[in-house]
Amino acid sequence: MRHTLAVLVTNKPGVLARISGLLSRRVFNIESIAAGYTEETGVTRITIVVQGDDYILDQVMKQLSKLVDVIKIVELKYEDSVDRELALIKVNVEVDRRSDIINLVSVFRANIIDVSKDTMIIEILGDEKKINAFCVALEDYGIVDMVRTGKVALSRGRGAVKH
Repeated sequence: MRHTLAVLVTNKPGVLARISGLLSRRVFNIESIAAGYTEETGVTRITIVVQGDDYILDQVMKQLSKLVDVIKIVELKYEDSVDRELALIKVNVEVDRRSDIINLVSVFRANIIDVSKDTMIIEILGDEKKINAFCVALEDYGIVDMVRTGKVALSRGRGAVKH
């Protein structure tokens, strides 16, 4: 089972390395990790997706809470949160199939952000299932390169993750 954690940390050099190092030393698999500034100066939010049962989740949270720079850890349940990923996908484009790709981009509400003679770079924002479905649809055209951000998530409603 996948678990999404919102981890608030002090914004200091090496915090992300300490967190990922701690989890890898304990042999916890990080499926994705994304970090960025928050509305509070000096605080960074790290969204971590880990794979495992409830025991693994409990161990991850206990280990992370031991780190000095960790302010707060909250599990973001699927039904109580909103999550998104960003993907940039470079795809082969033959002149006679260009309109097919443009139509596909439109259906998935993606954006073409760069066009060259034989490739396009497409930006898509959405949940994991949407991005996976878009990638499957693009396979016939030939994906040249791809990068994904990993999940970022916020709790719904007034339930903010604050310290």
